[in-house]
Amino acid sequence: MNVSRLVKQAQKGNKEALLQLIIADQDAYYRLAYSYLRNEHDAMDAMADMIVTLYEKLDQLQKSEAFYSWSKTILVNRCKKLLRQKERFVPLGDEGESSFAGLTEDNPYRNTESEMNMQVLLSNLNAQQREAIELRYVHDLPYQTIADMTCSPIGTIKSRISQGIQKLKAMIGGDRNENDRGEIAGAQTDLEYRAGTVRT
Repeated sequence: MNVSRLVKQAQKGNKEALLQLIIADQDAYYRLAYSYLRNEHDAMDAMADMIVTLYEKLDQLQKSEAFYSWSKTILVNRCKKLLRQKERFVPLGDEGESSFAGLTEDNPYRNTESEMNMQVLLSNLNAQQREAIELRYVHDLPYQTIADMTCSPIGTIKSRISQGIQKLKAMIGGDRNENDRGEIAGAQTDLEYRAGTVRT
């Protein structure tokens, strides 16, 4: 799929091109919305709102290759707005219900065992650390996209992730050592095991 070509077509008013772009990554959009809203219907509503916003503002996107990071930033902002409107805004890192709790057996997006283990670990981190780690490792988003989504400097995002991994080291236990970048190699290995492959 040629993302740049489809974006340019969509910017000229081609709704089918925009639909193709969205359908190609619909599972990732849904999981991202669900991790914030924790409700299937609300997640679908947020995605619908995102599509409307994309259609209205797509001409403002200057770099067509940035479509997915830009659209996911819009989706996260919409999720947070919906939560504020319902007066139940709870950041990803708050204790209590897991980000993926409530998914039913017949839901194709329901939890896997590794995700459950990951959520148990992440529930012990503070809200900002958990959000940064979850966006990076569960949703596989680049640092810059996370920085844009959270309105935080990229260095702050890296610091939150690093500090979160340090805390995970203490929780996981065992022999751990720091590599030459000051990262906890052992803890990250366990994190990779629970979350799946971690891209750096």
